[in-house]
Amino acid sequence: MAKVLLFGPLRDLAGWREREVDAASIQALTALLTAEDARLGEALAAPGVQIALDQAIVRGDRPLSAGAEVAFLPPMSGG
Repeated sequence: MAKVLLFGPLRDLAGWREREVDAASIQALTALLTAEDARLGEALAAPGVQIALDQAIVRGDRPLSAGAEVAFLPPMSGG
């Protein structure tokens, strides 16, 4: 099981901040979340959303080990 964290508007949209999910990879995790909530799936696929695996930003698919932490980070803005 992986711990999934959502931040900012992603958390607000889903109605939860943290939960445990059984998925073998980031791609499988995203597909599972999308199947459960299509609006959340669209938001996770939006430009600028980043994924952190065990507190390191990653791109593309990665396998998830037991106890992995996956955080979905909304687009950042600043000046």
